[in-house]
Amino acid sequence: MVQQRVKRRRNFWPYVEPLRDARTQLADFFTILNENHMSDRVSEQITALRDEDWAIREDAARLLGQLKDPRAVHPLLLLLRDQDRSVREAAVEALRAIGIPAVEALGICLSEGDLAVQEAASSILATIADERVLTQLVLALRSSDWVVRMHAAQALGRVKSAETVDALIPLLQDKVKAVREEAATALAAIGEAAIPCLVQALKHDDWLVRLHAVESLGKARSPHTVEPLLSVLFNDRDSSVREDAVRALGEIGDARAVDHLCVTMREPSLRTVAVEALGRIGNPCAVPILMDVVTGTIPQESTRTAVGCGDQWNEELITQGAAVRALGLIGDDRAIPSLVAALSPTHTRAEAAASLAKFGSKVIPALIQLLNDSPDENLRFHIRETLTLVGWRPHQISINRL
Repeated sequence: MVQQRVKRRRNFWPYVEPLRDARTQLADFFTILNENHMSDRVSEQITALRDEDWAIREDAARLLGQLKDPRAVHPLLLLLRDQDRSVREAAVEALRAIGIPAVEALGICLSEGDLAVQEAASSILATIADERVLTQLVLALRSSDWVVRMHAAQALGRVKSAETVDALIPLLQDKVKAVREEAATALAAIGEAAIPCLVQALKHDDWLVRLHAVESLGKARSPHTVEPLLSVLFNDRDSSVREDAVRALGEIGDARAVDHLCVTMREPSLRTVAVEALGRIGNPCAVPILMDVVTGTIPQESTRTAVGCGDQWNEELITQGAAVRALGLIGDDRAIPSLVAALSPTHTRAEAAASLAKFGSKVIPALIQLLNDSPDENLRFHIRETLTLVGWRPHQISINRL
């Protein structure tokens, strides 16, 4: 019987192989058919880009963006000059969707005489640029159109080439704020290669250049910039630059800045930002002085009434809220009693509840005690909310009332 079955199977082999070949050929046929259909769809939509009806042109551009066929790049570039805004926008989105195959052609558009085309091309390159268009982007930084300069800087931040640092530095004093900010962001993205030029810019006569150099150094987060930023903090003649130096030190997060920021807290105009920076650094050495701010143990000698808030609200109350948030970020257990106490004043209650929630179950005993003792319904609401966030449920511990 076994021999007969084997024999029967062998008899089928001459039919199996042709069947496999037929299936393969059929699959190849459908693949070619699908490719031809896709090709026909792309050709149809490219033809539709020249239709007199703007709605048809718009729909064709959007569909070509979905198909992402490189053959559509040049026809779509022509639509950047279309009279209808919605058609131009559809072409921009389609070219952005096509991506890499469109980069070089868009780089050529940056030298077009039509500023609208330059703006559109630069806005697309801001999200898809690569080193192939480096030269065109550097030239675009000198465009008379601030939108082109802004997008070109943004694109160079994406490319992150050290060769572009010298071209980006002058944009820190551009007359348009958006251009300055994008240049600073691009220099930060380039990283270590841009640090020497940015540190040198801290000595520039124009305070705006120094300001954006400080911002860029903060975003770069290089530990090598701590000393130059500390020099700016204590020596720069402009208060805005010094304030941004404090923020930059907080972004870098280096513990070497902690003692200097504690000293800076004595200055009313920098007190709140210094507290915020200490929270971002997260070093436990700052906990005692932050606790003193929260409890008012060492009140600020000179404080100003917050603008528009009346006589009952001053900047020290804002600083206390910042200190509460900072203690939550640091997460040192020594701060728990001070944060529990910060639940009582209404101006720090919400921040204290949020910060205590970050400590987990360790805060439950203190909060249960306060919940039992306080008649303030608003305070009790925040306590119950915090207890829920740390995983406590009412049946776990008996309390006098809920």
